[in-house]
Amino acid sequence: MKPSSRLLKHLLLAGVVAAGSVHAAAPLPPEFTAQMEKDYPTIEALYQDLHRTPELAFNEHQTAKKLAERVKALGFEVTTGVGGTGIVAILKNGPGPIAMLRTELDGLPVQEKTGLPFASTATAKNAAGETVPTMHACGHDVHMSAWYATAKLMAENRKAWSGTLMLVGQPAEEPLTGSAAMLKDGLFKRFPKPDYAISMHDEGTLPAGQVGWRAGHFRASADTVTITIHGQGGHGATPQETRDPVVMSARVVMALQTLISRENNPADPVVITVGSIHGGTQANIVPDQVKLQLTVRTFRPEVRQRVLASIVREVEGEAQAAGMPKKPQVDIVPGADSVYNDPELVARSVAAIEGALGKDKVVEMPAKMTSEDFANYGQAGVKAVLLHVGAVEPKKLADARKAGKYPPGTHSPQWAPDFKPTVRSFIAAETAILLDLLKPGQKK
Repeated sequence: MKPSSRLLKHLLLAGVVAAGSVHAAAPLPPEFTAQMEKDYPTIEALYQDLHRTPELAFNEHQTAKKLAERVKALGFEVTTGVGGTGIVAILKNGPGPIAMLRTELDGLPVQEKTGLPFASTATAKNAAGETVPTMHACGHDVHMSAWYATAKLMAENRKAWSGTLMLVGQPAEEPLTGSAAMLKDGLFKRFPKPDYAISMHDEGTLPAGQVGWRAGHFRASADTVTITIHGQGGHGATPQETRDPVVMSARVVMALQTLISRENNPADPVVITVGSIHGGTQANIVPDQVKLQLTVRTFRPEVRQRVLASIVREVEGEAQAAGMPKKPQVDIVPGADSVYNDPELVARSVAAIEGALGKDKVVEMPAKMTSEDFANYGQAGVKAVLLHVGAVEPKKLADARKAGKYPPGTHSPQWAPDFKPTVRSFIAAETAILLDLLKPGQKK
């Protein structure tokens, strides 16, 4: 049984989807396919321009300007500066639902090492005021190119759909703060609140052009935890006269992993990563303080709450056992929530994409422990789906797997999507979903 058929059968049995509510897969209208081929050189040129000129979070001024000008020329009512540098573009086309298509705008502070003729050599100031190299190491340049191409197809074929198309160009996805900024700035109050929200992301574990889906929890929540251990410093030759926070930090790192191996149900994935440990100045000094920085990733809210509380318990217990002179400080900064893909919307989306690309191009994929602030749109009460599109040349991926290796993935200095098949699948999938959601005659 194909993955989508398995999903649909499960949803029908569970009563989530009514019989007949998910239509059979239908191919894209031939005029859409022809136009997509005709527009391809323009889309590739936009991609290469965006790739050369990445901008960091909340500084995507030129990026936003390029996209805003293009969608305005298509007839969208465009508002810029939403949530900082965000774009909202509205195209009303008769009665029907409101469907939102979102793309990210920002790049990363990464020095590109792809060797592409249009590789980025740009630099920018980061939040700390340091000059850093910048790169679209997560594929947002692909996302933006497809977003515009899909908008163009929809705008120039308005007889094929009815309703409202809402385009969102979101800043600052990488620090996981952009969607919250747009919502705080009235995204769903100043503008129509959508019935559906769609986003797509390139994927380094799938061959180029293959679309991956997952119903339910798909991307993990991410919280940042900073632990400050207060000890008693002294001479490295007389550690008995100190309370060593370095030794305690080592015990804390190991203790935190037992929260996963001994306190957590393996069916509820948790990742605790200690990303940095800072303490001390030289070899013969026991410092009086060590600071650890962690990320904590979970799917379900109750697991998230329990694990964070357990971290505090473990750290305070280790400090007490070590006889530390002062209680450790544990600061928790909540991050993105878990991305939850609405099962019914997933079923509709998969059926639509199968019609556009073929059933062999649509696969179920495992949940990922990486995070995405797209979660906030679903938390705001909108049916939402995030899908992934393979972006690695198929032979390259197959050879790497055969050798037991991984080719460079997103956030790597070598990340270079196999653009043509990837962007074509992006555009076809986005368009197919929108045409299904905005099919004439549907009630809002």
